[in-house]
Amino acid sequence: MSERVTITEDGPVAIVTLSRPEKRNALDLEMIEAIVAAGASLAKRKDIRAVVLTGAGEAFCAGLDVAAMPLLAKAAKDVGFAKRTHNRSNLFQATAMVWAELPQPVIAAINGYAFGGGFQIMLGADMRIAAPDARFSIMEGRWGLIPDMGGMVLMRRLARGDVIRRLTYTAEQFAAADAQAWGFVTELAKDPVARAKDLAQQIALKSPDAVRAAKQLITDTELTDIESTLILESVVQEGLVGTPNQMEAIMAGLQKRDPVFKD
Repeated sequence: MSERVTITEDGPVAIVTLSRPEKRNALDLEMIEAIVAAGASLAKRKDIRAVVLTGAGEAFCAGLDVAAMPLLAKAAKDVGFAKRTHNRSNLFQATAMVWAELPQPVIAAINGYAFGGGFQIMLGADMRIAAPDARFSIMEGRWGLIPDMGGMVLMRRLARGDVIRRLTYTAEQFAAADAQAWGFVTELAKDPVARAKDLAQQIALKSPDAVRAAKQLITDTELTDIESTLILESVVQEGLVGTPNQMEAIMAGLQKRDPVFKD
């Protein structure tokens, strides 16, 4: 994909790796653009059914590269933070939102630590598998800033408001066990990449139509009322019933064989 982000494929599973290990995958402008481009390229791939998102080396992502901050600030000011350049987001927000909006499920595998922008990027995934010794921080407060890379959308889906406030106001580091207890981490694993790949392969065996529809439905109904949710649920189900992949799922189950789905 680029020197900053690589994409490898294991059948229908894509592994996206932040590849700047000498800087602990810190975010400079090139890295941010490469992350967004990687997500955009995968969104078009019908043959990719699940995505693993991880970081090379000893950290998932150290957050913004302090040395790159002047250039990042200039780029943001030149365009304007409020200008929408990537659908609902600006470029910086798209680094996290591109994964939340990807049609395929995304599983983040976190080793070492995820700080600042790295923390927000992992929140864009559907699930987050962390090493037991991983560390986290909403670090923007340390630099006199607020989390503005999609964090205010994504954190509210996972954690209570008082937890978000505490961690945002203090910029403190917290452990993987706390991250799991507060809802930011799905589960802990000694080898988070291996566990993420295993989950991705399990997902890839299911009907891609149903999986994509389920992701969109879950996202669309997070903040809707009961009546609206029930209607959306019915509309999505109606679109799946009787389709080739849905019928293949039934036939494979009845014949006790592995399904063969079409992308």
